[in-house]
Amino acid sequence: MSAQLPLRSHLAITAGRTAAAVSRAVGRGRGQVIGGRVMLKIDPSLLRRLAAPMRVTAVSATNGKSTTTRMIAEALRTAGSVAHNSTGANMAAGVATALATNRRAAFAAIEVDEAHLPAVAQSTGASQLVLMNLSRDQLDRGSEVRMLAERWHSMAAALGPDVEVIANADDPMVAWAASAAPNVTWVGCGQWWTEDSALCPSCGASLTRTAANWACQRCGLSRPETAWFILPDAAQIVTPSGTVRPQLALPGRFNVANAAIALAAVTARGVGTDSALDAFGRVNDVDGRYVRASVEGHEARLLLGKNPASWTEMMQLVAGSPALLVTVLNARGADGRDPSWIWDVPFEDWAGRPCWVAGERRFDLAVRLDTAGLEVLGVSLDPLAATAEAAPGQGLDIVANYTAFQELRGQVVK
Repeated sequence: MSAQLPLRSHLAITAGRTAAAVSRAVGRGRGQVIGGRVMLKIDPSLLRRLAAPMRVTAVSATNGKSTTTRMIAEALRTAGSVAHNSTGANMAAGVATALATNRRAAFAAIEVDEAHLPAVAQSTGASQLVLMNLSRDQLDRGSEVRMLAERWHSMAAALGPDVEVIANADDPMVAWAASAAPNVTWVGCGQWWTEDSALCPSCGASLTRTAANWACQRCGLSRPETAWFILPDAAQIVTPSGTVRPQLALPGRFNVANAAIALAAVTARGVGTDSALDAFGRVNDVDGRYVRASVEGHEARLLLGKNPASWTEMMQLVAGSPALLVTVLNARGADGRDPSWIWDVPFEDWAGRPCWVAGERRFDLAVRLDTAGLEVLGVSLDPLAATAEAAPGQGLDIVANYTAFQELRGQVVK
């Protein structure tokens, strides 16, 4: 049952909905952010009021939080109604809109920006935090990875034992941050991108790694023991009660990792393993990620790569695909203005692969791919110009960073 809200809160919600409707009407987006900002301007305590009757799960990571939150939301719906910021508006304003949209929800599954997690978790009174990974992203406007880990560590140290933290034991930054919490469930999700966690987050010494472990020889920080983990085949999940093989519609080893930590979270909320896995299997795209659409007679698959870690995963995903590879790079505010991070992506692993390059920073990306040995077939502002190069019936694997992806989704997904 929804909590009784004071008049100020009702006025805030009404004003926010009006602002969102106007934003949509004039073509300025979907309105979740502007609507939430208006709500919180009128009633700064609205997040706390809206979240009070809900069991709130807050999910945060540099990569994978949208997909994992969607999995959690779908599984929780087997047990009750769920408020969910499904469009990815993951700061306080977007969360406020999501909670206001489904005020009668029993649960809330919210994805939260890494830098904003401590404030949003406190404002919503989240009783479950899912901490997945930390790596470089938008450094011109965000924080260094170590600084984010320190914020999470301080947040965790202030939590009470009634707040459950579900944390990735394989990411040293996350593990150190979560270790300050009194109630942690550790999940071995894997960590394939390790370039941002070479040093111990506790003392700064170099970490030593094996295939299944990491440790600091100076201060003793090491990978926690896990009851939940994915097996080396990246297809099976070990749980405290047995091994399961999720049947996911979403591709890639990273989505099995997402499913593992989501499964630990929802079973702690009382959802059965079979029900959760069935729900995960029904997720076939996440706000346009992985969606397939017909473009000029070609099937295009849309993939989001927004930083070195996610581009590396996306390139692994398309490695054996016969589709024409289309890479798209912008460098707007939402992407991060500095695209020099593309030199950290190991494109050399795909030397010889034909590709088309597009986007506002297409020339930067073309130079990087040419240097790595990929065969650059053409360069254009519009990524869909690649259809002229594709063979009849050949598919397109389009890997685009954030703003480029959003524009493409609007163009090809009807």
